[in-house]
Amino acid sequence: MAKISAKYKVIYIIDPAVGEEGIAALVEKFKAMVEAEGTIVSLDELGKRRLAYPINDLPEGYYVRMICECKPQFPAELDRLMRINTGIMRSIIVCKD
Repeated sequence: MAKISAKYKVIYIIDPAVGEEGIAALVEKFKAMVEAEGTIVSLDELGKRRLAYPINDLPEGYYVRMICECKPQFPAELDRLMRINTGIMRSIIVCKD
């Protein structure tokens, strides 16, 4: 039987050069996308942290961790949109079930 919904952990790093307003807009954008397709269990903005290695010659990034419950088809679309957004440096989506 196919899964109706599953829990996913989404972690993404935002380029700090987009500014505070840009960071808030990106967090709100992805939050609204997930809420339209499912529910958010938790959303933690971990803030600006030093990266283990430079990404695009940047030593820091703004980390956001989100745990959500949605249909199994949605994470692929969310990952696609994060990859084409220039404000997102890295992202990963992992199924928790």
